[in-house]
Amino acid sequence: MSGIIRLLLADDHPVVRTGLRAVLDTEPDFEVVAEAVSAERAVELAGTEQVDLVLMDLQFGAGMHGSDATAAITALPDAPRVLVLTTYDTDADILAAVEAGATGYLLKDAPPEELAAAVRTAAAGQSALAPTIAHRLMDRMRTPGTALSRRETEVLELVADGLSNQRISKQLFLSQATVKSHLVHIYGKLGVDSRTAAVAVAVDRGLIRR
Repeated sequence: MSGIIRLLLADDHPVVRTGLRAVLDTEPDFEVVAEAVSAERAVELAGTEQVDLVLMDLQFGAGMHGSDATAAITALPDAPRVLVLTTYDTDADILAAVEAGATGYLLKDAPPEELAAAVRTAAAGQSALAPTIAHRLMDRMRTPGTALSRRETEVLELVADGLSNQRISKQLFLSQATVKSHLVHIYGKLGVDSRTAAVAVAVDRGLIRR
């Protein structure tokens, strides 16, 4: 990719957007063309503005999640690339973003030079992953038999939220038998025999956010 890289900043914290803009404005080939305070607004702007790359946070309060916005943006005609920029590094967040079509995943504590490099890499359509994120994905590939699936992760997050099997089945549109089956698989993969232990191990391993 050559020329100016046109950027959209999607984050609900003004201080974060101001800080990002200050860093990005020091690069001669970057131009911040728009800012979004919600994931919904990010999707709207990505479809109406000439944007090459969206820097997407994952958590936007009560609104649409960043991974859902990423999926909506990458499904647009002539879609811009999406670089997730977040504080969260759990398997659940990483998998959701990657499956949604994010080209890169970077943590907010990355140094400015790493951010600039990731922007250029992602804008060019190449994978831009923070070292810790790449390591987690590689670990999943090396031990696929012990890694939780996306659906198992969703079930376990709802267990951690205190939901019963019945409520989980309604929320995920699954039968209660399927929820129980997922829990059996989760227990086996984590080496536990209870809901409480499963949540504790998953949080300790960074599989779900708490």
